[in-house]
Amino acid sequence: MDGLPMEGMAERVFDSPAPKGPAGHWVTRASMPLPRSEMAWGTALADRLHVIGGYGEGKVDRTYHHVYDPKLDQWFLAAPLPRGANHVAVVADAGRIYALGGFIEQNTNPVDDANVYEAETNSWTRLPSLPRPRGAASAVAVAGKIHLIGGASAPKDERASVGWHEVYDPKENSWTRRKALPGARDHAGCVVYNGLIHVIGGRFNTFEFNTNLHHVYDPERDQWEPRAPMPTVRSGIGLVVYRDRLFAIGGEEAHLGVGVKPPIISAKVFGQVESYDPKSDTWEQHAPMITPRHAMGSATIGDWIYTAGGGPMAGGSVQSAINEAFTLEGS
Repeated sequence: MDGLPMEGMAERVFDSPAPKGPAGHWVTRASMPLPRSEMAWGTALADRLHVIGGYGEGKVDRTYHHVYDPKLDQWFLAAPLPRGANHVAVVADAGRIYALGGFIEQNTNPVDDANVYEAETNSWTRLPSLPRPRGAASAVAVAGKIHLIGGASAPKDERASVGWHEVYDPKENSWTRRKALPGARDHAGCVVYNGLIHVIGGRFNTFEFNTNLHHVYDPERDQWEPRAPMPTVRSGIGLVVYRDRLFAIGGEEAHLGVGVKPPIISAKVFGQVESYDPKSDTWEQHAPMITPRHAMGSATIGDWIYTAGGGPMAGGSVQSAINEAFTLEGS
């Protein structure tokens, strides 16, 4: 099962409490060059999926930069991150990819790295450092500016979630602060739809304290407002815009024991696919993933949602090279 131990089958969860929508279907695509997880996000640039950083090959601070071309169903190598890290926030805008923050230890010890990738030259350039180091934050682009929201920060022995909201302006080459996210959290999904930023799910400090919170930010008013919560409580989801809906894919949950081995005493890896309609403020469910995973690279390209890599078991001990794609075509 491409890196999935048999005991991982017991962690799989597929059922959603949301009303049923059109099912859609999943297909298997070309696997990644190697198993990876804890990239946490992917981004699409010029109709290609970019998956950056994460765990792999027994280390947690990888500089990987793999690029998937759906037309060719092939993977390529691109210029690696200047410094390896996991849970790096990435977003594409105006022909560039921004890679912000991340952890250099296992889901802890955040950095203030800020880099931008130029596709034309296949090279990275250092940007002004983040005002405050953090990993597992969410990055989106609105009107030419990059919003970095939430995450977890120092000191590493606390690894507390934050609600920080900072904005990078490429024209000014500088950072400013905006109104903080209500309910500080990390490992949340974040997308832009019609100029508004949606932050969905995530966790308060650890995956024992997941949330289904859904907040919307209006950049013009610098205000947050609540929206209908995600039906399945989870973190480490893939969140994308597809056919004027927001699709929340996969995720994880676990509970830890004190003084027991192994430390995880119960765990779930979600295959759920739930979509949100911004017009009606309602959710519905679709065909679940073939292989439930968390912290994968997800992006919409054409009429497909691609989900590559990720953890098929809760936590970061197991990686996968699985690449699967979803479409509503024919539904």
